[in-house]
Amino acid sequence: MMNESLRITRNGPVLEIILDRPKANAIDAATSIQMGEVFAQFQQDPELRVAIISGAGERFFSAGWDLKAAAEGEAPDADFGPGGFAGLTEMFTLDKPVIAAVNGYAFGGGFELALAADMIICAIHASFALPEASLGIVPDSGGVLRLPRCLPPAIARDMLMTGRTMDAQEALHWGVVNRVVESHQLMDSAREMARAIVNSAPLAVAALKEILRTTGECSVEEGYRLMRSGKLRHYPEVLHSADASEGPRAFAEKRAPVWRGE
Repeated sequence: MMNESLRITRNGPVLEIILDRPKANAIDAATSIQMGEVFAQFQQDPELRVAIISGAGERFFSAGWDLKAAAEGEAPDADFGPGGFAGLTEMFTLDKPVIAAVNGYAFGGGFELALAADMIICAIHASFALPEASLGIVPDSGGVLRLPRCLPPAIARDMLMTGRTMDAQEALHWGVVNRVVESHQLMDSAREMARAIVNSAPLAVAALKEILRTTGECSVEEGYRLMRSGKLRHYPEVLHSADASEGPRAFAEKRAPVWRGE
């Protein structure tokens, strides 16, 4: 499946989304809305389990907001769609994992897109930056909120206020990314991670995403109370699901589990 700015491929339960907007894979409002539609379809399709988002070429994952569109009048607070910038940064109820395969520069909104994913795998030459302050704006598509949650405060303030670039090895050191691989291994590594997720029960993965999302700012005690409160959707479902019975049965029978997602 293709459209003007996105190349989309289904590999069984894995959806691959390649942002293809030469020269820098920058994202304008129209492209953001298209990406949001793709992520919404991914959410709704019961046969899809994991998405991989990457950029075309080897130089840019995404340079973020399309400054050419900005120069032509597109406002920073333009309508980027219900999923927020790049279709993912404000899609808070997505209960399926997204892997960002960062193939080059992830600057501005491109870095914010990667931060909105659940895992990041990057090529060895990839780099990350939030240069918005030097452009008179702030990284309000999640960067100013998500970056301080995965970096020590001093490092986050440094990146946010100076716009400096972080290379792949520093990103790995601070835990911003999960893996750093050679460029030619990037998509294979992302697919390997996707297959590992697919081997887990879909309801359990959805419950994990829900718990992580809702308890991220809680103490452990508060997190327990929330899990036991009955207010979560997927956690109560998974406790008495067919998959919760299938997992131990498959283990005892020394076979691969057959997940039903129910």
